[in-house]
Amino acid sequence: MKSGRVDQARPPPRGGIVTDWSDVWLVIPVYNEGQVIADVVRNAMATFPNIVCVDDGSADDSAARIRTTGAHLVRHPVNLGQGAAIQTGVEYARAQPGAELFVTFDADGQHQVDDVVRMLERMRAEDVDIIVGTRFKSGADTSHIPWIKRLVLRTVVMLSPRTRRLGLTDAHNGLRVFNQTVAQQLSIKLNGMGHASEIVEMIDRRKWRVAEEPVTILYTEYSMSKGQSLINGVNILFDSALRTGSRR
Repeated sequence: MKSGRVDQARPPPRGGIVTDWSDVWLVIPVYNEGQVIADVVRNAMATFPNIVCVDDGSADDSAARIRTTGAHLVRHPVNLGQGAAIQTGVEYARAQPGAELFVTFDADGQHQVDDVVRMLERMRAEDVDIIVGTRFKSGADTSHIPWIKRLVLRTVVMLSPRTRRLGLTDAHNGLRVFNQTVAQQLSIKLNGMGHASEIVEMIDRRKWRVAEEPVTILYTEYSMSKGQSLINGVNILFDSALRTGSRR
């Protein structure tokens, strides 16, 4: 397993676009995504050869579908939550030879490969440790985002002095790109959706250099049914309020 700080990855070749992503690992937490996971992985693998899917105790055929893609598969025997799945995936990826850059990528088809490529190109060119996707950067089109989602996520930012201090506008965006510094130090303790607030806390406490990149989240009928419900939004708000109060 590699160690040590990676302040800046190698820049793209002069006069060209990076096409060799062999040092990049996508980490995809998976829970009951059998309907779409094979298509999501195959689409990503057309650009990124290194993908590890963490099947988080799925009750459907997610694991079997993943095996058809050629991606690496790690399985939790029981469902532990997205935070635990991300931690497992990052630990697996950072142990692979040549791994330098890491991406957390959703299994339901919401994230776009083009956004990942753009974020990785920034990582190679700028002095940052982690780039977080945002739906709310100034000038971004938010018309496609369900109103309840916009309300919840805006409220989370308002409730978190730490998030505002870091200049983040979308603290619960699951699309992130980071280097070895972050991968080696990442230690997610909250197994469920609260891991997003925990990662923001680590960015602040460990002084990781952070930037945001506007991204497009594809909201489909399928993805909406998986994780965009009102009760999920309330849970995010409740967790954010608890963490804010406990850290003041």
